[in-house]
Amino acid sequence: MPELNVNPQSFDKKQLMLSVEEAQARILEAILPITTKERVGLRQGLGRILADPLLARMAVPSHRNSAMDGYAFRHIDTDIHKAFYVAGVSMAGHPFHDSLDIGQCIRIMTGAVVPADADTVVMQEHVSREGDIMTLQRIPIPGANVRHPGEDLCTGDAVLPAGRKLNAADLGVLASQGIGEVDVLRRPRVAFFSTGDELKGIGEVLQPGDVYDSNRYTLFGMLNKLDVDILDLGVIPDQQEAVEHAFAQASQLADVVITSGGVSVGDADYVTDTLRKTGTVDFWKIAVKPGKPLAFGKLNDRCLFFGLPGNPVSVMATFLLFTRAAILKLRGETMIELPEYSAICDTPLQKAPGRKDYQRGVCHLDVRGQWHVRSTGMQGSHILSSMSTANCFIALPLLAGDVNAGEIVNIIPFHELL
Repeated sequence: MPELNVNPQSFDKKQLMLSVEEAQARILEAILPITTKERVGLRQGLGRILADPLLARMAVPSHRNSAMDGYAFRHIDTDIHKAFYVAGVSMAGHPFHDSLDIGQCIRIMTGAVVPADADTVVMQEHVSREGDIMTLQRIPIPGANVRHPGEDLCTGDAVLPAGRKLNAADLGVLASQGIGEVDVLRRPRVAFFSTGDELKGIGEVLQPGDVYDSNRYTLFGMLNKLDVDILDLGVIPDQQEAVEHAFAQASQLADVVITSGGVSVGDADYVTDTLRKTGTVDFWKIAVKPGKPLAFGKLNDRCLFFGLPGNPVSVMATFLLFTRAAILKLRGETMIELPEYSAICDTPLQKAPGRKDYQRGVCHLDVRGQWHVRSTGMQGSHILSSMSTANCFIALPLLAGDVNAGEIVNIIPFHELL
């Protein structure tokens, strides 16, 4: 990773703010994905990252079988026969073991083995039957409705690549190979805590100036969507010993430490002092709204650190814009970018040029498949209810000004990320 050119000792308040894209790129450059493997049961592999490529152990299907309920016969017999004697039945798991003579067929069910001396299956809808005699009403083409070994996978085929995030279909493919356990990458361990004497837990009595700590709950919710091991260290009081202990504990237990509040440039508090002692942490001003201040770096040269702003909306926005992608890359994922779409803005928006603005919006698709979006209203970084109402960010460019109703804007849906 190239040296970051901003640090707590030499920060210049007049320094130009980083663009969102520059900050995202610098963070991702610093991430080395986890390579430690662990073996889990197939069902426990859902959503995990496959550590090694998997090859097919066997052909799928492993035998010729019928794609339809119907009758199996030799197609060449249709040159002289339209009526066939039904010599037996082949059902899934219960094959027909005898040989077929000329002019004979068998009743066969979907998935059942097609006998070696039959090559075609006629759908039951295309025949008539009286007793043991089946008469073709429509002659199928040779080989119709017969599935052959290896049509899905042949032995030695690449089944799934390393780095694959296992989904439900993948579990089925692996099960079809008789694979009951898979090697996956270890989950990242993420510790987080809030700092501040004014923060109180749910159930505590608020004194004048106190607020309930909501940031730990929003962070827990967003982290839980990323399939990581979560360690909530609670609220740390403004005491040097407590702060130093929290950082020491978190950096030993976790791959990533996230804090909210108290780490902006110029803060003469225990968090900033502790960070300077224990890690290489860079304090950035980013041309983004909400969430201009962000601290990023490493603790003890190993553990990634994200110091997010304290305002509730800023915490959620900076997590989604910066921290989320870093954690996904750390856990070995390749699809880490947030989706972005063009939408018609149905309400006017206020914006001053100078920062990329992520306003909260409610988006929907109209009957023609066109995205529309409207503002949730007040956009202050303390209006946490706007994130609950919204299902997307309206991403307004750095130099953009006010937006009129009817103009095209970019949106980033986030409903499934929360």
